[in-house]
Amino acid sequence: MTNIFHVLQERGYIDQVTYEEELVKLLDEESVTFYVGFDATADSLTLGHFIQIMVMMHMQKAGHRPIALLGGGTTMVGDPSGRTDMRKIMTKETIDYNAMRFKEQLSRFIDFDNDKAIMVNNADWLLKLNFLDFMREVGVHFSVNRMLSFDCYKNRLEEGLTFFEFSYMLMQSYDYLKLFRDYNCRLQVGGSDQWSNILSGYELVRKLEGEKVYAMTFKLLSTAAGTKMGKTEAGTIWLDPEKTSPYELYQYLRNSDDRDVEKFLALLTFLPMEEVRRLGALEGAEINKAKEILAFEVTKIIHGEDEATKAADASKALFSGDSQAESIPCTELDKSLFKKGIGILNLLKDVGLTKSNGEGRRLIQQGGITIDDVKVEDVNKTLTLEDFQDNKILIRKGKKVYHQIKIK
Repeated sequence: MTNIFHVLQERGYIDQVTYEEELVKLLDEESVTFYVGFDATADSLTLGHFIQIMVMMHMQKAGHRPIALLGGGTTMVGDPSGRTDMRKIMTKETIDYNAMRFKEQLSRFIDFDNDKAIMVNNADWLLKLNFLDFMREVGVHFSVNRMLSFDCYKNRLEEGLTFFEFSYMLMQSYDYLKLFRDYNCRLQVGGSDQWSNILSGYELVRKLEGEKVYAMTFKLLSTAAGTKMGKTEAGTIWLDPEKTSPYELYQYLRNSDDRDVEKFLALLTFLPMEEVRRLGALEGAEINKAKEILAFEVTKIIHGEDEATKAADASKALFSGDSQAESIPCTELDKSLFKKGIGILNLLKDVGLTKSNGEGRRLIQQGGITIDDVKVEDVNKTLTLEDFQDNKILIRKGKKVYHQIKIK
């Protein structure tokens, strides 16, 4: 059986790793317990998190044991990595709720039965720490000069860096120590922006326990156009179907740049690499077939085969001019709202197609909004009951974003 390290390497996940040869040997010889941390900064995981989830699924299938670490404690501070200002402080109630939602979502992807995987929350130990005891055991092993050389802190010095945020690295490092002591966790994995935090935890375990543990990071995905994967004009692509519908996820992937298709197939699906390369090599109109496979496979993993099939059918219906597909995102509104009429700018904003009236105005002025295939030209247009055929209308934003409005 191929070593899981080489599987991850071939598919393009791995960015940095400590003691590669030793880790490859360990993964060959043992079932390794490893962990991934998820700070509970929102009430849903995102498509960006899905890279880490895919790694966990690959490794679990290869016989290794994942620990999903919910950051109920670390989120109380917030990771300064990649930030130009301090994160907004969240209430404990909000963090607890977000962590609960993460737990529900992760359970769809990872098998936690019979100790095949573990889910823990670092609030269970971080919130109980005694400050002086913690600083005497952990703080003495961290050099301020070295910490300030890391990008996550160095980039913040001009804007101002609080001691509050400075403690984040110590807490994340302590997580690794705690998981090593409790579960013999030997490997931490995460995004490449977490390298300094992960490396600090790896070093702390080696210093205090005198044992060999390892660190590995994965590349942060950006599209060929230079945007972060899972980020769109309309906002983040969420794994929660109430926040991003299966159809919207499918369409996002169906509309991938030609240059991204092979990379996304390798990272976001379980298709064999031979098939990934074949699909990625298609050109012209043929590449659209590869995009449909990409969109279907990812939507199937995240939302199930039934929802993926509905999304694919809805997409094909729209491309063929049939606007009756049931899986198109839809908002139901009361008829009474349209008796006096609703302005188009307010309607676009209310159903989530735009974030502001200014954005809606620009889209209309640029010819970017149609209703039932008729371009909206008046920013002051008011929609009334007379605009609805069979109690519904279909709004298109740009060329590829559709939203149905039904009245009842």
